Formats: sequence, C-alpha cells, structure tokens
Amino acid sequence: MKILACNSNKELAEAISSYIGVKLADATIRNFADGEIFIKINENIRGEDVYIIQSTSPPVNDHLMELLITIDAARRASARTITAVIPYFGYGRQDRKDEGRTSISAKLVANLITSSGANRVITTDLHAGQIQGFFDIPLDNLFSVNEMIQDMEKISFEKNTLAIVSPDVGGVVRARAFAKRINASLVIIDKRREKAGESEVMNIIGEIDNKTCILLDDIADSAGTLCNAATALMKNGAKEIYSYVVHGVLSKDAVEKIKNSDIKELVLTDSIQASEKVKNTKNIRHISIAPLMGEAIKRINSNSSVSALFD
Repeated sequence: MKILACNSNKELAEAISSYIGVKLADATIRNFADGEIFIKINENIRGEDVYIIQSTSPPVNDHLMELLITIDAARRASARTITAVIPYFGYGRQDRKDEGRTSISAKLVANLITSSGANRVITTDLHAGQIQGFFDIPLDNLFSVNEMIQDMEKISFEKNTLAIVSPDVGGVVRARAFAKRINASLVIIDKRREKAGESEVMNIIGEIDNKTCILLDDIADSAGTLCNAATALMKNGAKEIYSYVVHGVLSKDAVEKIKNSDIKELVLTDSIQASEKVKNTKNIRHISIAPLMGEAIKRINSNSSVSALFD
C-alpha cells in the first residue's frame, strides 16, 4: 500500500497514514510560474495499491486538477490500483438540473476522475446519495454519524430535553435517522431560499420550548442557513443551540457570522482543513474522521467489508 497526500488537507492525510501505520509516500507537488500544476512521485509505486488523499475544497478547481494529475501520474507509474480518497466531494451540490441550460457538474467531475485512471473512490457524507450512481467505478460513501454521536456523548446532553433540528426540508432524512439513533425528538425548519447563500426562516415544525437544539447539516458554506435557523430557534424558546456539520467550507464572512450567532458551539469534521482563523474561533471545534477513513482504507486493501463499519 502507498498513500499519497495532495495539498488540500495534509493534516488529515498525516492522521490517516498514522492510523494505518504507513508512512506517506514521497511526492513533489508544485506550480509553474503560470499556475500549471507539476507532480512527480519520488518513489517506486509499480504494482502497488495507491490511495490518493485530496479534498476538492476551495480553491476547488485547483484541488480538483491536482487530484486528476496525481491520479494520472500514478497510472503512468504502473500502480496496480488507484483509489481517490476524497473526504469532501466538491461540486456535489450540482447533482441535477433544477433549471434550464445548466450543467450537472457532479456527473462531469465523476467522469473526469474515472477517465484520469482511478479504480475506486472513497468519500464522506455525499451531499446527494445519487452521486454514487454517477461513477462507473466502485464508490464507498462513508458516514460520520458515529463520530458525531460519540462526541455528543462526551458533552452529556440531557436526552429528554434534546431536539435534533434539520435546518431545511432537504436534510430531514439525515436528521430523522440521527434523532432515532440517540432517541431525541425531531424538529424541522421550513425555509424559503431567496438567493444563493441567503435564506429566510418561515416556520418551525416541532416542539423546542426550553430544549437544547442541535442543528444538523452536511455542509456549512456561507453559514446563513445555520445562523438564521439558530436565531429563529432562540426566538421561539430554545434553551441553547449547538450545531454538528460534516463539511465546514465556511466561505467569505461565514466565520464571523458563526462567531456572532446564537450557536453556542459548531462542531465540524476535519474533512476540510481548517484555516488559522477557524482554529482560533472559540465556538468552532473539530472532530477527526481519520480513524473512519483509515479503517475503510485498511478494509478495502484487505478485501474486508466496509459496510460493517456502520453496524
């Protein structure tokens, strides 16, 4: 086995390699003066099973191109199999045509990864489950629910006063499954999105009076949805607000919004490497999915069951 780390999330790549007990392979990744990406693998990988770790997080296009070129380099170096390990799958929100004359970008990215030479993909909490069908190669979509529940248990919430909140109708299935696992009540926020990155809370469905509310979502980008939802919950009698989100994109002024919001603590996974600003924000904390991804890699490499991780 060889594990290659691209530049988007070196910290997670090092944690995964440490969990598995395999040193990261030596590779040179740099840019030419005009911005073109150059990649050279500095050790023999002929006949090896190669795992390339790269989140396609911002800058999305640079990190995606880096991944594609690394896959191509591994293929030309005669790797036996190539697995693209993509903790955060960028372009995942463009999974269908919701209006005329638009691209289904998630499908295009799937085609690019497959055409570049990948034999398999491992990712975490895809925004839309149907993206698995966009690939003509095996894809393992891991879920970070166990890591989040274990973290909640450390905080020792009072379960009889706990409500899992879906910030929009699209996240109801995820929130319902989560609430069932921890025996908490389910609350749904019905909102109307006026334009990208902005939303207006319309109605709260469920009982939240004097309850600890946990906002659950897969992606926090502009953080407008989370912060508006937290404000509405507090106005309607919630005791305190926590939020658990898998992928912390946190673009533009999202960190400032969260810092000044009614959210007592936002817990993110490390699928996207946090900036120093995020790390220094008091009400933002990270939990690691390195053991989850590391265990999946080990099981795939030994031809063991990956689905058993979720029993």
